[in-house]
Amino acid sequence: MDTIASLFSFITWPVSWVIVQFHKVYGAIFGPDTGWAWGLSIVSLVVLIRICLIPLFVKQIKSTRNMQALQPKMKAIQERYKSDKQRQSEEMMKLYKETGTNPLSSCLPILAQSPFFFALYHVLSAIASGKEIGVIDGPLLASARQAHIFGAPLASKFTDSAAEVAALDASLTSVRIVTAVMIIMMSASQFFTQRQLMMKNVDLSVKTPYMQQQKMLMYIFPVIFAVMGINFPVGVLVYWLTTNVWTMGQQMYVINQNPTPGSKAQDSYLQRLLKSITEHGEVRGRRRKSVVKVIVAKGSDRNDNERRFFAGLSKAGFAAQADGTVIKGDTLVAEAEGGATAKRQQPKRQSKAQRQASAAQPAVAKDTEEDAEPAAEEATTSLEKKPQGPATTEAKGEAQADKPQRPSRANSGGSRQGKSGQGQRKGQQRPKHPSSKK
Repeated sequence: MDTIASLFSFITWPVSWVIVQFHKVYGAIFGPDTGWAWGLSIVSLVVLIRICLIPLFVKQIKSTRNMQALQPKMKAIQERYKSDKQRQSEEMMKLYKETGTNPLSSCLPILAQSPFFFALYHVLSAIASGKEIGVIDGPLLASARQAHIFGAPLASKFTDSAAEVAALDASLTSVRIVTAVMIIMMSASQFFTQRQLMMKNVDLSVKTPYMQQQKMLMYIFPVIFAVMGINFPVGVLVYWLTTNVWTMGQQMYVINQNPTPGSKAQDSYLQRLLKSITEHGEVRGRRRKSVVKVIVAKGSDRNDNERRFFAGLSKAGFAAQADGTVIKGDTLVAEAEGGATAKRQQPKRQSKAQRQASAAQPAVAKDTEEDAEPAAEEATTSLEKKPQGPATTEAKGEAQADKPQRPSRANSGGSRQGKSGQGQRKGQQRPKHPSSKK
């Protein structure tokens, strides 16, 4: 570790200068020789470095978004070359190259702050050895060697011997307890940070090498920090624990405010947005409007979370617009009701026989009307020509008397029943065979 730290000796002077400047501020509050003054100086160094690395963090987020946008294409490649893993890897690398996406972009913040980490390790090792380094001269070196955090000197390590710890005016038990607790906290914070990313901010519907990489880092990084942590001075453990807590908080903020599409975090975010719209009747905030605008522009390409969001809006009586705003559904409901009233009812479907009968009915009615008109004219003419009087009435009565009386339906029905009772059949009967008995 000392050999690696010596490679970054060129940055030890800036790191030591920043620590000393913060020490002047905290030393005036807590005392120059206290562990709080030196410990908070290291914490402030971490905060300053992480603020300077925010542009890299933004770049990391954009690269992660690009990886998420490539998920459908990655899935298509996986299905196409399911039986050929080598060809699948080649096509994946080709896709990364064409789109300018780097799967290792999630490691950028760690790689960027590694020089500061090794420089701080070099400074603390020099303090433990009693050597001046950077701007830390004799008085500052003596003050730093006297600083203890919960009984453990800043420059002590878990692997130090009892004599080395005694030279720093501390006990071996205190040093090992403090360093062990800090190592566990450091590894746990690293694991929780990576697990938070995997469980909440990754589209789990698509299995890609990126997901496998993140899952591998979730288990490997804590183990690496636990193994290497026993060789870290207490000051370096403070540095790394602080940067892990910063990363965890920063990532939590990003997950809650700008989640990955298709992830559980996006579902939670859209449900919160739906609740806010329902309560206030509008989309509050420019960033939220941009989110709604993007989802509206997707159209049929929306994922399940976004479809549920739109279904919830419709159920609450709202409709999202292309500019990211929403309108109340009163107007839409009125238009829908008016359209339902004016909507023409479709006639019931008729059978073929019904359609033929309805088509023939107008023709029959027309012929009947045409035949009825001449008959009506003839009847009118005959009535006009025919004289009215007693003779005509007498002739009419005689004609009705000479006309045979038609049997009633009851009589005819009885006669039919009688015939059927006698076993008589209508039509031609079948002749009997000559051999049959008569």
